[in-house]
Amino acid sequence: MTTELLIAFVAFAFVTSVTPGPNNMMLLASGVNFGVRRSLPHMFGISLGFMILVMAVGLGLGQLFEQVPLLYSLLRYLGAAYLLYLAWNIAQAGAPDSQGGERGKPFTFLQAAAFQWINPKAWIMAIGAITTYTPQDDFVVNVLLIAALFALVNCPSVGLWTMAGSLLRNWLGNPRVLRGFNIGMALLLVASLYPIFADVQGVL
Repeated sequence: MTTELLIAFVAFAFVTSVTPGPNNMMLLASGVNFGVRRSLPHMFGISLGFMILVMAVGLGLGQLFEQVPLLYSLLRYLGAAYLLYLAWNIAQAGAPDSQGGERGKPFTFLQAAAFQWINPKAWIMAIGAITTYTPQDDFVVNVLLIAALFALVNCPSVGLWTMAGSLLRNWLGNPRVLRGFNIGMALLLVASLYPIFADVQGVL
């Protein structure tokens, strides 16, 4: 991989990782509701899960979707259904239960890693990275390099959303304000599904 291609790829990885999407909306809400420390497994799970997804796409899974497009469509709609479920949970997070405690809990490492496989934006990012930035010479080595670099760029990028959420915690101490914030985050998460239902593959 040339230096120019490497710089271009790092820029691509940063922009696609830091811009709004399902992962970042959930991390912003997690930062508000649980803080940075309790959200760390969620952050690391995203990066590792996405790295494995990029490797899988590069090593043949992408070709399977080209041969059987129905599988990709099915995956997108399963992902959309799960995102709607997550949006509902986010809308409910922070609301007091009957004992006055806080509902919900942060994503675990494994939950966050597994979520990448049904995250529509993650698939678009992974396919874009492999098809656009991976040289054919020493292809397998380059796939592994691209996957590792993407994870390294992704983790601090999504971490910015977690820290932003944590900084908002003091401003959202009022339960009603917090509930309104969570509902807003849930609506934004639902809005991130628009590219799926509009069938706009290039929207990140």
